[in-house]
Amino acid sequence: MGSLRCCLLLALALLGVHPAATGKCDLQGLWRNELGSNMTLLALDMDGTFSGSYHTAVAATDKQILVSPLQGVLQPPGTKGQQPTFGFTVQWQFADSTTVFVGQCFVDRRGKETLETAWLLREGVPSRRDVWKATRVGTSVFTRVK
Repeated sequence: MGSLRCCLLLALALLGVHPAATGKCDLQGLWRNELGSNMTLLALDMDGTFSGSYHTAVAATDKQILVSPLQGVLQPPGTKGQQPTFGFTVQWQFADSTTVFVGQCFVDRRGKETLETAWLLREGVPSRRDVWKATRVGTSVFTRVK
């Protein structure tokens, strides 16, 4: 069965059919969210880990916004379908903060891939008295950039 799947994926690649057109989510590639931030995810390792880069379009800083590295892991799809969950961390190169994202990849009937995410940003603060303002919470929806 494994060799059959391999042959099917190879045939689809040769025909130029993207895995999303088959209903399977593929995190690798360039993604953009609703605020214009760009994220590039590199190929997954055998254990589901991946790396990439994030270029945010928004930041609460006066410093130059730099492309920042990310590290993540993909949970293999379960028996309920091909819509896997994932998480990744962005280490901002221009600010004293870190953001973690968790999400799920969805593929619609037309093959459009969407990453639905929630995130927590933790900013460094000078003392424990300031912890109340150290964490921001939000959501982002990413779509594949072709």
